[in-house]
Amino acid sequence: MSQISIGLLEDDPDQAAILQLWLSAAGYDVTICASGPDFIRAAQSRGFDLMMLDWLVPGMSGFEVLEWVRRNVLEPVPVVFLTTQGEEEQIVAALEAGADDFVTKPAKHHELLARIGALARRSGLTQAQADTLEIGEFALDRKLGRVSRNGEIIGLTAKEFALGWFLFTNLSKILSREYLLQQIWNISSAINTRTVDTHISRVRVKLGLRPENGWKLSSVYHYGYRLEKFDSK
Repeated sequence: MSQISIGLLEDDPDQAAILQLWLSAAGYDVTICASGPDFIRAAQSRGFDLMMLDWLVPGMSGFEVLEWVRRNVLEPVPVVFLTTQGEEEQIVAALEAGADDFVTKPAKHHELLARIGALARRSGLTQAQADTLEIGEFALDRKLGRVSRNGEIIGLTAKEFALGWFLFTNLSKILSREYLLQQIWNISSAINTRTVDTHISRVRVKLGLRPENGWKLSSVYHYGYRLEKFDSK
C-alpha cells in the first residue's frame, strides 16, 4: 500500500506539531504549510492525496485555498476543514465550497483519525494493492520478490526489491528518507541515511533508471527521492 500524503495548512506551530504527530503515527505522510500561498505551491509541486485546511491562515484564507483547489486540481482530492468550535457558518461555507468533511478545533485525537480514515476509504485511497505491477518495460512480483525488464529477470536483493516496489508504486511522488527507512529497514531516521542513498544508487544502476531510458530517479535536496517516467525522445 503506498503511503497516503496529507497536506496540512495550519499556521499555529503547536497545533501543527500535534496533528503531524497523530497523523504520522497513523502511517500518513504529512507536509505542513503555514500560509495559503505556501500550501498552493506545495500542492503544485508535489501534490497531495488528501488536504486539511485551517480557516484563518496568513496570505489567503483556507476558504480561498479550497476555492483554488476546486478550480485548478483536476483530481477529486478529498478536503477536511479545520473549523472553530461552534462556528456553524464556517462549516456550512466550507461544505458548500467543496469540502468533504470538517473537524472542530481543538481536534480530538481519535475522532480526527476516524474522520480521516473514513474519508480516505470513501475516496478510494485505501484500496488493497495488488501483488503484481506492470509499468513501462518493468514487471514486479511482490510475492516472488522479482522484477523483470522487457521479460528479462534482474537480480535484486530483498531490500533493493522493496525499495524498487515503493518507488514504482509511488511514481512521481516524493518519498522521504525517513519514510523509506521506516518502511523498508524498520529503523529510525536517526540512523545514518547513507543506507538509503546507497541502495538508491544500486537500484538506479541495476534497473537502468536513467533519462536515456525514459526514467528519472532524482534526489530531492535534504529530503528524499522521486521516480518519474517521461518521454526520452
